[in-house]
Amino acid sequence: MNGFDMLRVGVYGGTFAPPHKAHVAAAKAFMEQMKLDYLFVIPTNLPPHKCVDEGDDPLMRLKMCELAFEGIDGIVISDMEITRQGKSYTYDTLKELQRDDTRLFFLCGTDMVLTFDTWYRFEDILKMCYPVYVRRENDPIVTGKIVSKITEYYEKYGVMFRRIVTEPIEMSSTDIRAKVKNGEDISSLVPPAVERFIKERGLYR
Repeated sequence: MNGFDMLRVGVYGGTFAPPHKAHVAAAKAFMEQMKLDYLFVIPTNLPPHKCVDEGDDPLMRLKMCELAFEGIDGIVISDMEITRQGKSYTYDTLKELQRDDTRLFFLCGTDMVLTFDTWYRFEDILKMCYPVYVRRENDPIVTGKIVSKITEYYEKYGVMFRRIVTEPIEMSSTDIRAKVKNGEDISSLVPPAVERFIKERGLYR
């Protein structure tokens, strides 16, 4: 460590369309349990594994992330993937964040853990960071799949996925967009500033 302490830096990427309370809870738990010095929240430009809705505006998602995570010490909202343009690959993002004095921790959701070995240059990603995951559901069948997959990653690549222990909040951006479109109340699902922004800009109508 060359005589100085390594910085512990988290990376939390996603579409965030829109960012909701479960995203905020996961970020806080990630910071606390991995003892991060700071956390980059990075909205994707074009997610490689997901279709975005027609009319999606990455800059609007960036602004909503700024509103959702505002006031939380140590969180930095980054536009690096949006600025880079094209498809947003985790490998490129981690490469950009790598420093000699930094230890990177990368946060995954359940679906990401199960498909990690299909990602672009995933073996390189495993060498560049400590993978961490958070559960968004309480499904015993999914638990079995995750345990099996994590065991497989460890046996094949010698990497252990660490788990953030937090109460799963079953919430999805897809459901929130559908509620907005149907004129339903989303105040219990997103931070107040995000709800105001969605209304003011007429998003997801």
